[in-house]
Amino acid sequence: MRRRILGLATAVVTVAGAAGCGSSSAGSSSSAASADGKTTQVKVGIVPIGDVAPLYLGQKKGFFGDRGIELKMESAQGGAAIIPGVVSGQFQFGFSNTTSLMIAQTKGVPVTSVANGSATTGDTETDVSGVAVKKDSPIKSAKDLAGRTVAVNTLQNIGDTTVREAVRLDGGDPTEVKFVELAFDQMPAALDSGQVDAAWMGEPALTIAKGQGARVVTSPFAVTDPKLTLTTYFTSTQEAQKDPELVKNFAAAVTESLEYATAHPDEARQVLTEYTKIDGTVLKSLTLPLWPTAYDMASLEKLASLGEQDGLFGDKKPDLKALFP
Repeated sequence: MRRRILGLATAVVTVAGAAGCGSSSAGSSSSAASADGKTTQVKVGIVPIGDVAPLYLGQKKGFFGDRGIELKMESAQGGAAIIPGVVSGQFQFGFSNTTSLMIAQTKGVPVTSVANGSATTGDTETDVSGVAVKKDSPIKSAKDLAGRTVAVNTLQNIGDTTVREAVRLDGGDPTEVKFVELAFDQMPAALDSGQVDAAWMGEPALTIAKGQGARVVTSPFAVTDPKLTLTTYFTSTQEAQKDPELVKNFAAAVTESLEYATAHPDEARQVLTEYTKIDGTVLKSLTLPLWPTAYDMASLEKLASLGEQDGLFGDKKPDLKALFP
């Protein structure tokens, strides 16, 4: 298979515009102190896409401040870049796609999920991500991606895994897809210029590309599993053992934030303007993910099976119960 192995020891990539139409690292909140009067600043490595809206919304609503946590978010291109930062202590917590976490665990990287992140909408026509091509492209469906160059934000993550599955299910040869790494915010222009044949994009990059005339040929998340757990928030096992109370409070605040964002989608949509630069038209049109508070273990088992099939884990298998407790 034509895949480049992405080393998890790669340094964390901090970028100002990793997704959307450019974005910036977020500052900290002026949150209230905890009951004992102490406030702990917590750094979280994130990918600035629609999926992390609850984190920013929860910060604004004081869910973290009420628990004595002052958030500082730092942007990276993908979960594979965030994982080393969490393990090294640069971040106390991180946001990552679930496939990258599985790969990390099978390589002996000490990480554990602490709270759910996002899930697919399950809509195969309009989902939170999709593979887009130029309007006049000869690519009509997923199977036509075989032999083509497809951009993903990081190699060996949930993007290329589910794209391969979409190709496979459509009758194409997934081993013939040529993946290249590109930041989300660069994908619409790269697609329009013909630098790549197709691009797997999350929001808001997907809606931006569609606004430029691109069309979606497959929605890999929803095609793979209509209940697919996409991302989670995680920490290192060392951090979990060192400060279990912080981990407990962070997880509780994230869960409250997920519940609030689900109940207030308009507020969740609006908060995207604070960490991505998107115009009003894009803001109204983009698709938000689902934010369930619990992992869907059946979907994670399927994702692990696909990872094994594609040779992502070497001779080991991910321990899902340990990784997603």
